[in-house]
Amino acid sequence: MPLIYLIVPFAPLVGALVAGLLGWAIGRRLSHWVATASVAVSLVASWFVFQDVLAGHTYNVTLYTWMHVGGVDFSLGFLIDPLSSLMMLVVCFVSLMVHVYTIGYMADDPGYSRFFSYISLFTFAMLMLVMSNNFLQLFFGWEAVGLVSYLLIGFWYTRPTAVYANLKAFLANRVGDFGFLLGIAMVLAYFGSLDYATVFQRAPAYTQVTVSLFPGHPWSLLSVICLLLFVGAMGKSAQMPLHVWLPDSMEGPTPISALIHAATMVTAGIFMVARMSPLFELSDTALATVMVVGGVTALFMGLLGIVQNDIKRVVAYSTLSQLGYMTAALGASAYSVAIFHLMTHAFFKALLFLAAGSVIIALHHEQDIRKMGGLYKYMPITWSTFLIGSLALIGTPFLSGFYSKDSILEAVHASNLAAAQWVYPMLEGGVFITAFYTFRLYFLVFHGRERFHDVLHGHLPQESPWVVTIPLLALAAPSLAIGYMTIGPLLYGSYFGTSLYVADRHPALADMAQNFPGAVAMALHSLATPVFWLSAAGVALAWWLYVARTDLPERISRRLSWLYALLVSKYGFDEFNDWFFARGARLVGGGLWRRGDVMVIDNWMVNGAARAVGAMSRLLRHFQTGYIYHYALAMLVGAFALVTLFTRLAG
Repeated sequence: MPLIYLIVPFAPLVGALVAGLLGWAIGRRLSHWVATASVAVSLVASWFVFQDVLAGHTYNVTLYTWMHVGGVDFSLGFLIDPLSSLMMLVVCFVSLMVHVYTIGYMADDPGYSRFFSYISLFTFAMLMLVMSNNFLQLFFGWEAVGLVSYLLIGFWYTRPTAVYANLKAFLANRVGDFGFLLGIAMVLAYFGSLDYATVFQRAPAYTQVTVSLFPGHPWSLLSVICLLLFVGAMGKSAQMPLHVWLPDSMEGPTPISALIHAATMVTAGIFMVARMSPLFELSDTALATVMVVGGVTALFMGLLGIVQNDIKRVVAYSTLSQLGYMTAALGASAYSVAIFHLMTHAFFKALLFLAAGSVIIALHHEQDIRKMGGLYKYMPITWSTFLIGSLALIGTPFLSGFYSKDSILEAVHASNLAAAQWVYPMLEGGVFITAFYTFRLYFLVFHGRERFHDVLHGHLPQESPWVVTIPLLALAAPSLAIGYMTIGPLLYGSYFGTSLYVADRHPALADMAQNFPGAVAMALHSLATPVFWLSAAGVALAWWLYVARTDLPERISRRLSWLYALLVSKYGFDEFNDWFFARGARLVGGGLWRRGDVMVIDNWMVNGAARAVGAMSRLLRHFQTGYIYHYALAMLVGAFALVTLFTRLAG
């Protein structure tokens, strides 16, 4: 069985190396076959691992010990349990769909083989992250997905906007990763190990241990560790205020928008917090912080989706909002619910991104939704799959997104943390906002007046080729049914077992289990709840404003110009970052350059040394006249000085 564990992550690595290093020799066609086949092999291996885990077999194995220092092992290893096996399946399936889709989407790109190498390498990095059994390997996978995302976002490196976006993503993630690394360092310093099992076993003994970050202000050690780890999650999973990189990452090709923003990089933070549940359960302070950050992100990032006109950016802000829902569930100690929504979201969000890419192909890479409309007649497969993804996203009863999103709302409502009373209304408001901006996008793209004729110069749009539409259909199936099929075992059954830990003093999930009526009854009951009618109201308002009365949105934006300007400016985060951090860094750098480089190094050390040598030379040249009597006088003076010195020493 250990061989199959190696196949799962290392098959994509082999594909990445072959496509990246030998793509010039084997050609475009063989490059995409090798990369795609490697991920397909990984998916098949993941399925066998998943079946083995269902049979009750879990494994915690060490692959390689890098070094042993001071009684601490720094090693690479795999933890194969229900949580990691589920993540392996989701990552490999979505990655395979993206690989197939890329064959059509990137067909004419000169960097074709390089792109396949990058996305296969990204898959390898994400699998190493979710399969890790220790903090060292977790950090390796964590940084590797950040590095490859930098390469993917800036794939079209001749575009200044792409270069700016990948630098922004890289720097924003470094902020989060700094906190993450500090958290891992504190784990090592206090627990003396980087192994998950060892740390989780020792953690309860540290509940009363405090650390003084500031003199006279002791903090709970576990709270500090959890908050530092969560800072890393805020960066990777784009939680406010470290969210600014994700919308700009739309500058990369559409396939990586689906890969990064659906099941992989942005969910790494969600997975990490769920994996660390034995630590977070020991700190209510950390859980409350997680819940509040999630609620704020879900509400305020959803509002920004209302004013976006780029088809990919609307879906990107939707991702931000949905990540906020997952984070809020983590704060409510509903870790299984967060992972459940991570899974369902992976399918319907990848579907929405890839369907958006299909539209972009048909409109010759136009992304402005104001130049679309009426596409349902010309692109029936893209239209129907986009509608399925939209309905799943807004939580339509019986679709996958309904079961996971409603479960998050129930979990937060049932939470006994004080923060829940503030977060729950935010999440309810987010339901209406999600439905509104999602169907604003849907109606503007697929219905209403045809506005694409200037873009296509009189031609009509056509459905995308099969390598694009097959992944859409494959993702539409789980977007419809995966929630109904899995809610029972994932949330209220014994699937996760001991891979997720919930303390008895956090009863939200237990209360939900007692009241769970079954998947069908849950969907039927929801028809009478405020959440359903908030969602329906959002759809109805979107239809009214963007199909029935298309003159109203502009009038409303003029009337509420202050609010519209606030949303268009994205709450001023980018401006503040440019003014405070970027400008501040430039000022500090300029000061260090003027006073350090110019004044100290150049003026004092380099030029100062030259001036000192020159001054000494000018002084000494007066004694180097070339006259014999000057040298004789100098010898007499020297001899007199030496005689005087020796006489004094002898006396």
